[in-house]
Amino acid sequence: MSVTETQPEPAAPPSEKTRLRRYNWLAKYDRDTINAIIDAGIVCQVGYVIDGMPYVTPTNHWRIDDYIYWHGSSASRMLKAQQQGIPVCFTVTHLDGIVFSRAAFNHNIKFRSVMAFGDAELCEEDLKRNALQIFTDRLAPGLWDYARPPTEQEWKASKVLRLKLDEVSAKVSDGLPEEEAEDYASARWAGSIPLRLVQLSPVADPKLAENVTMPDFVKNFRYGSRT
Repeated sequence: MSVTETQPEPAAPPSEKTRLRRYNWLAKYDRDTINAIIDAGIVCQVGYVIDGMPYVTPTNHWRIDDYIYWHGSSASRMLKAQQQGIPVCFTVTHLDGIVFSRAAFNHNIKFRSVMAFGDAELCEEDLKRNALQIFTDRLAPGLWDYARPPTEQEWKASKVLRLKLDEVSAKVSDGLPEEEAEDYASARWAGSIPLRLVQLSPVADPKLAENVTMPDFVKNFRYGSRT
Protein backbone atom coordinates (compact mmCIF):
# COMPACT_ATOMS: atom_id res chain seq x y z
CA MET A 1 0.00 0.00 0.00
CA SER A 2 1.40 3.38 -0.96
CA VAL A 3 1.93 6.27 1.44
CA THR A 4 -0.75 8.23 -0.38
CA GLU A 5 -3.27 5.43 0.09
CA THR A 6 -2.68 5.26 3.84
CA GLN A 7 -3.15 8.99 4.41
CA PRO A 8 -6.66 9.98 5.67
CA GLU A 9 -8.75 12.25 3.52
CA PRO A 10 -8.61 15.89 4.73
CA ALA A 11 -11.76 17.06 6.46
CA ALA A 12 -14.17 19.09 4.34
CA PRO A 13 -15.56 22.50 5.38
CA PRO A 14 -18.99 22.40 7.06
CA SER A 15 -20.40 24.69 4.35
CA GLU A 16 -19.45 27.25 1.73
CA LYS A 17 -19.90 29.92 4.41
CA THR A 18 -17.04 28.41 6.40
CA ARG A 19 -14.75 27.47 3.51
CA LEU A 20 -11.49 29.43 3.43
CA ARG A 21 -10.95 31.11 0.08
CA ARG A 22 -7.85 33.24 0.60
CA TYR A 23 -4.79 31.08 1.34
CA ASN A 24 -7.08 28.06 1.38
CA TRP A 25 -4.12 25.66 1.67
CA LEU A 26 -3.75 26.82 5.28
CA ALA A 27 -7.29 25.67 6.13
CA LYS A 28 -7.95 22.91 8.66
CA TYR A 29 -11.44 21.55 9.11
CA ASP A 30 -10.83 18.51 11.30
CA ARG A 31 -12.22 18.74 14.81
CA ASP A 32 -9.01 17.61 16.55
CA THR A 33 -7.07 20.60 15.16
CA ILE A 34 -9.92 23.01 15.87
CA ASN A 35 -10.40 21.80 19.45
CA ALA A 36 -6.66 21.94 20.18
CA ILE A 37 -6.44 25.58 19.06
CA ILE A 38 -9.49 26.56 21.10
CA ASP A 39 -8.34 24.69 24.20
CA ALA A 40 -4.83 26.15 24.06
CA GLY A 41 -6.12 29.65 24.81
CA ILE A 42 -8.05 31.54 27.46
CA VAL A 43 -8.90 34.77 25.60
CA CYS A 44 -11.09 34.98 22.50
CA GLN A 45 -12.88 37.71 20.54
CA VAL A 46 -16.64 37.69 19.91
CA GLY A 47 -18.01 39.86 17.13
CA TYR A 48 -21.67 40.92 16.89
CA VAL A 49 -23.91 43.82 15.85
CA ILE A 50 -26.11 45.95 18.13
CA ASP A 51 -28.40 48.55 16.54
CA GLY A 52 -26.41 48.48 13.32
CA MET A 53 -23.08 49.07 15.08
CA PRO A 54 -20.43 46.31 14.94
CA TYR A 55 -18.55 45.32 18.11
CA VAL A 56 -15.73 42.90 18.82
CA THR A 57 -15.36 42.07 22.51
CA PRO A 58 -12.39 40.20 24.01
CA THR A 59 -13.46 37.77 26.72
CA ASN A 60 -12.58 34.44 28.32
CA HIS A 61 -13.74 31.25 26.67
CA TRP A 62 -13.81 27.54 27.27
CA ARG A 63 -15.04 24.49 25.37
CA ILE A 64 -17.28 21.67 26.52
CA ASP A 65 -17.68 19.02 23.83
CA ASP A 66 -19.08 20.75 20.71
CA TYR A 67 -19.88 24.10 22.36
CA ILE A 68 -17.89 27.25 23.06
CA TYR A 69 -18.84 29.11 26.24
CA TRP A 70 -18.18 32.64 27.51
CA HIS A 71 -19.53 34.55 30.48
CA GLY A 72 -19.99 38.01 31.90
CA SER A 73 -22.11 40.30 34.02
CA SER A 74 -25.90 40.00 33.89
CA ALA A 75 -25.90 43.76 33.28
CA SER A 76 -23.63 43.44 30.24
CA ARG A 77 -25.08 45.03 27.12
CA MET A 78 -23.14 42.51 25.06
CA LEU A 79 -24.68 39.50 26.79
CA LYS A 80 -28.17 41.01 26.82
CA ALA A 81 -27.97 41.38 23.05
CA GLN A 82 -26.35 38.02 22.38
CA GLN A 83 -28.80 36.07 24.51
CA GLN A 84 -31.53 37.02 22.02
CA GLY A 85 -29.93 34.57 19.60
CA ILE A 86 -28.21 37.11 17.37
CA PRO A 87 -25.48 35.94 14.97
CA VAL A 88 -21.97 36.08 16.39
CA CYS A 89 -18.48 35.43 15.10
CA PHE A 90 -16.09 33.74 17.53
CA THR A 91 -12.33 33.86 16.95
CA VAL A 92 -9.20 32.81 18.82
CA THR A 93 -5.62 33.29 17.58
CA HIS A 94 -2.16 32.20 18.77
CA LEU A 95 0.95 34.00 17.50
CA ASP A 96 3.73 31.41 17.10
CA GLY A 97 6.49 33.29 15.29
CA ILE A 98 7.71 35.98 12.93
CA VAL A 99 8.81 34.95 9.45
CA PHE A 100 11.51 36.92 7.59
CA SER A 101 11.75 36.59 3.83
CA ARG A 102 14.35 37.62 1.28
CA ALA A 103 11.65 39.74 -0.37
CA ALA A 104 9.77 42.46 1.52
CA PHE A 105 6.43 41.31 0.11
CA ASN A 106 6.82 37.83 1.63
CA HIS A 107 7.43 38.59 5.32
CA ASN A 108 4.83 36.76 7.37
CA ILE A 109 3.88 35.32 10.75
CA LYS A 110 3.31 31.83 12.09
CA PHE A 111 -0.08 31.45 13.72
CA ARG A 112 -2.96 29.16 14.62
CA SER A 113 -6.50 30.51 14.50
CA VAL A 114 -10.13 29.40 14.66
CA MET A 115 -13.24 31.17 13.43
CA ALA A 116 -16.80 30.03 14.15
CA PHE A 117 -20.18 31.42 13.12
CA GLY A 118 -23.60 30.88 14.66
CA ASP A 119 -26.29 32.18 16.98
CA ALA A 120 -25.44 32.60 20.67
CA GLU A 121 -27.77 31.06 23.23
CA LEU A 122 -28.23 31.80 26.93
CA CYS A 123 -27.46 28.94 29.32
CA GLU A 124 -30.19 28.18 31.81
CA GLU A 125 -29.34 28.15 35.53
CA ASP A 126 -28.25 24.52 35.98
CA LEU A 127 -26.19 24.53 32.80
CA LYS A 128 -24.69 27.91 33.75
CA ARG A 129 -23.54 26.69 37.15
CA ASN A 130 -22.05 23.51 35.77
CA ALA A 131 -20.31 25.37 32.93
CA LEU A 132 -18.74 27.93 35.28
CA GLN A 133 -17.41 25.18 37.51
CA ILE A 134 -15.83 23.48 34.50
CA PHE A 135 -14.35 26.82 33.39
CA THR A 136 -12.85 27.45 36.83
CA ASP A 137 -11.25 24.01 37.02
CA ARG A 138 -10.02 24.39 33.43
CA LEU A 139 -7.94 27.35 34.58
CA ALA A 140 -6.41 25.22 37.35
CA PRO A 141 -7.72 21.78 38.37
CA GLY A 142 -8.98 21.93 41.95
CA LEU A 143 -9.55 25.69 41.95
CA TRP A 144 -13.33 25.42 42.24
CA ASP A 145 -13.30 23.29 45.41
CA TYR A 146 -10.56 25.44 46.96
CA ALA A 147 -12.25 28.81 46.52
CA ARG A 148 -15.28 30.13 48.44
CA PRO A 149 -18.47 29.05 46.64
CA PRO A 150 -20.46 31.81 44.92
CA THR A 151 -23.33 33.39 46.81
CA GLU A 152 -26.80 33.40 45.29
CA GLN A 153 -26.35 37.10 44.54
CA GLU A 154 -23.11 36.35 42.69
CA TRP A 155 -24.85 33.63 40.69
CA LYS A 156 -27.59 36.10 39.73
CA ALA A 157 -24.96 38.64 38.67
CA SER A 158 -23.46 36.32 36.04
CA LYS A 159 -24.60 34.96 32.70
CA VAL A 160 -23.13 32.28 30.46
CA LEU A 161 -23.65 32.08 26.72
CA ARG A 162 -22.63 29.34 24.34
CA LEU A 163 -22.21 28.69 20.64
CA LYS A 164 -22.51 25.33 18.88
CA LEU A 165 -19.40 24.55 16.85
CA ASP A 166 -21.19 23.72 13.60
CA GLU A 167 -19.84 26.41 11.27
CA VAL A 168 -16.16 26.42 12.26
CA SER A 169 -12.75 26.31 10.59
CA ALA A 170 -9.11 26.66 11.54
CA LYS A 171 -6.23 28.35 9.76
CA VAL A 172 -2.65 27.33 10.50
CA SER A 173 0.50 28.94 9.12
CA ASP A 174 3.66 27.20 10.31
CA GLY A 175 6.11 27.33 7.42
CA LEU A 176 8.33 29.63 5.40
CA PRO A 177 7.03 31.52 2.33
CA GLU A 178 7.63 30.34 -1.19
CA GLU A 179 10.02 32.74 -2.88
CA GLU A 180 11.15 33.56 -6.40
CA ALA A 181 14.09 31.58 -7.73
CA GLU A 182 16.28 34.68 -7.98
CA ASP A 183 15.52 35.52 -4.32
CA TYR A 184 16.67 32.07 -3.18
CA ALA A 185 19.98 32.76 -4.92
CA SER A 186 20.45 36.11 -3.15
CA ALA A 187 22.72 36.80 -0.17
CA ARG A 188 19.80 37.96 1.97
CA TRP A 189 18.96 36.04 5.18
CA ALA A 190 15.58 34.35 5.59
CA GLY A 191 14.09 32.33 8.42
CA SER A 192 11.85 32.70 11.44
CA ILE A 193 11.86 33.62 15.12
CA PRO A 194 9.60 31.30 17.18
CA LEU A 195 7.49 32.98 19.85
CA ARG A 196 5.76 31.54 22.91
CA LEU A 197 4.00 32.71 26.05
CA VAL A 198 6.32 32.32 29.03
CA GLN A 199 5.00 31.43 32.47
CA LEU A 200 6.73 33.15 35.40
CA SER A 201 6.79 32.30 39.12
CA PRO A 202 3.61 32.83 41.20
CA VAL A 203 3.24 36.18 42.97
CA ALA A 204 1.39 36.10 46.31
CA ASP A 205 -1.25 38.68 47.24
CA PRO A 206 0.43 41.00 49.78
CA LYS A 207 -2.81 40.92 51.80
CA LEU A 208 -2.63 37.18 52.48
CA ALA A 209 -3.33 36.21 56.05
CA GLU A 210 -0.39 34.82 58.02
CA ASN A 211 0.71 31.22 57.47
CA VAL A 212 -1.32 30.74 54.29
CA THR A 213 0.45 28.16 52.17
CA MET A 214 0.44 27.98 48.39
CA PRO A 215 -2.03 25.31 47.17
CA ASP A 216 -0.93 22.52 44.88
CA PHE A 217 -2.97 23.79 41.93
CA VAL A 218 -0.80 26.91 41.94
CA LYS A 219 2.46 25.01 42.44
CA ASN A 220 1.57 22.61 39.64
CA PHE A 221 0.04 25.15 37.26
CA ARG A 222 1.39 24.94 33.71
CA TYR A 223 -0.02 27.24 31.08
CA GLY A 224 -1.13 25.28 28.05
CA SER A 225 -1.74 22.06 30.00
CA ARG A 226 -5.49 22.63 30.45
CA THR A 227 -7.90 20.05 29.09
